Amino acid sequence: MDDLGTPVLDDHLHLDSEHGRGIEAVRDFARSGGTHLLVVNKPSWLLGVEAESGDDFRAVFDTTVDIVERANAILPGRAWAVLGVHPGLVSKLVDDRGYSPAGARDLMQAGIEVAAEYVAEDSGAEGDLAVALKSGRPHYDVSDEVCDASNAVLRRALELGADVGCAVQLHTEATNDLTEVAEWAEDSGLPPERVVKHYAGGELTGVTPSVMSEKDRLEVAAERGEPFLMETDFVDDPDRPGAVLGPKTVPRRVKWMRERGYDEAIRTAHVSTPERVYGLNIRETLSR
Repeated sequence: MDDLGTPVLDDHLHLDSEHGRGIEAVRDFARSGGTHLLVVNKPSWLLGVEAESGDDFRAVFDTTVDIVERANAILPGRAWAVLGVHPGLVSKLVDDRGYSPAGARDLMQAGIEVAAEYVAEDSGAEGDLAVALKSGRPHYDVSDEVCDASNAVLRRALELGADVGCAVQLHTEATNDLTEVAEWAEDSGLPPERVVKHYAGGELTGVTPSVMSEKDRLEVAAERGEPFLMETDFVDDPDRPGAVLGPKTVPRRVKWMRERGYDEAIRTAHVSTPERVYGLNIRETLSR
């Protein structure tokens, strides 16, 4: 096992024991020097869940919590779950299942409300399994009605994050400015720094970037000197090999960053920003 001399957190990846590599991907991550994971539930439809109520999403969340528990038996640090409703579900509901945008909005909000119950059960302490919510809006063109419905879902997630005291990870369009979302977070009582844009570039205004661990993006983030996280968005789908980055990538990029003297950026991404955003003391959980 490679010891990089620092905690190493992948802020956003998916694990699928039934259809993908599951716990073997966790082993690859750990052998490469990785220590901590934030595991985001896969989109509900990819797990065969065609939800008709908020409670129908429990099968998705339970699957994610289960693999987080199993990952904790392997990692030198630990894993936590990020639970919610993928914003792409709105198109599945409206285009494929005949929902109105308002009906899709209501169902997706109900799903995120159930996800918030999982986070609230243990009040966000480090012993918890679920520590953040996931929401967002489509990254592709949609009608004005669908856009409005998606933004309503996103804003409900921010409200719930404020209510239960947790961070919210967002899947959004490609952008380096989410000032408007930061304002929505503030209106909801959620500090904007606790809102995370996943699949971010190295520069972002408004909320905290979870930077895709490509060298050019990481160089920008490291040179900026602002809070950021690192991720792979590993999808754990054997039908999509190479679609995004593999589970060994974040540890390898940390080693690459160290070779280039980005020690402060490593501390930022893997120690100070996780505590600032999620309230997690990464160093303490490394030695458990």
